[in-house]
Amino acid sequence: MTAHPAPAVPAPFDAAEITQWLQNLDPAAEPAVGNALFVALYNELRRLARGHLRHEGSDHTLSATALSHEAWFRLSEQTRTDWRNRSHFLAVASIMMRRILVNHEMARRAAKREADLVPLTLGGLEQLGAAPDRDVVAVHEALLALEAFDPRAAKIVELRFFGGLENEEIAEVLGISLATVKRDWTLARAWLHRELAGG
Repeated sequence: MTAHPAPAVPAPFDAAEITQWLQNLDPAAEPAVGNALFVALYNELRRLARGHLRHEGSDHTLSATALSHEAWFRLSEQTRTDWRNRSHFLAVASIMMRRILVNHEMARRAAKREADLVPLTLGGLEQLGAAPDRDVVAVHEALLALEAFDPRAAKIVELRFFGGLENEEIAEVLGISLATVKRDWTLARAWLHRELAGG
């Protein structure tokens, strides 16, 4: 639950209305727009957060609520992002959640000053052909390496694996053809399988 009560806004929310709110998102100048958007997207943000946290170890200290709020806070500050629609916002929110989790895990490891990496179970790694005990940092580093080699393929992996988007949604978000998404996903899976299997 949010710390402050959300404003009363009509529901269900119209997709066009959400798109318009996203395009006018500037919480500093228009807090009511930001509040309305948060209410409209809160359940979906929590669903994304729960999905990400299902891939984490049982000792993880972030809750779905905390992850949702942190992602919202960071995204609402991005004044230079040209939000196209709800799907675009949620895809970027999912990527932001992954980055928050990676940063959280790296900070936790640094605080414990551990020499060995503690594996975090990532359900669904079989999609990438990787062992299920690979940790979130190893996957993140492999994605960074893929991004240097093929930025579009890395974005497709982020949106599909971490964001839970289907190929059609990815094509819409990235403005590319469905055939391109399928081809890049196939190539990215093979590349990441080789990268993660070697570690």
